[in-house]
Amino acid sequence: MPNVLITGANRGLGLEFSKQYAEDGWRVFACCRNPDTAKELLELTAKHSSLISIHTLDVGNFNQIDELAQSFSQPIDILLNNAGIYPASPNGKLANSDYDKWLEAFRINSLAPFKMAQAFAGQIEKGQIKKIINLTSKMGSLDDNTSGGSYIYRSSKTALNMIIKSLSFELAPHGISTIVLHPGWVQTDMGGPNGLINAQQSVSGMRKVIEKLTLADSGKFFAYDGKVVPW
Repeated sequence: MPNVLITGANRGLGLEFSKQYAEDGWRVFACCRNPDTAKELLELTAKHSSLISIHTLDVGNFNQIDELAQSFSQPIDILLNNAGIYPASPNGKLANSDYDKWLEAFRINSLAPFKMAQAFAGQIEKGQIKKIINLTSKMGSLDDNTSGGSYIYRSSKTALNMIIKSLSFELAPHGISTIVLHPGWVQTDMGGPNGLINAQQSVSGMRKVIEKLTLADSGKFFAYDGKVVPW
């Protein structure tokens, strides 16, 4: 039975990933900040009690990441860095920059996925599948930026993209592949109600990309439909 560890599993794409993997018989380690209030995740876990376990994890707390990793003896086949934030920033313009929010975005969106990879590398190397998947956004693509604005979110995802590109070279000798994935504009709390696709469509597409991923693809930037996204 393969194992997947998912951050931000209490809602949106993280919850849908947990649902789909559990329905396919995977062992799911579902991580979120406040399990006691994660109503939908608790309901999902009740349906798949033999497959899903919930773990308290605030990815912005690096000591907590280390503590969770040290408590794991199981191999991890896929680490899915899904947790992320889109800080509220009025108009996202030059005059409205909030530097505290900017630093927090970098901590959650850029540094935390790297810290997760660092902390869980040993368990991933022991797995059979050996993949680290990181959810990013086309808003982090330099080539795709035709409107400007959204400085905080864009730059935090661009930083993540570069981190994972560099990490792919270091992990390749260990047989571990890692990519960044654009989930599309999804109808979630973060994406809003006007998204072009729903969570089920996005996650189904991303799972196909993950399944086909080989070590030769490591370090690439894919969209949920399998298309390569320009950096």
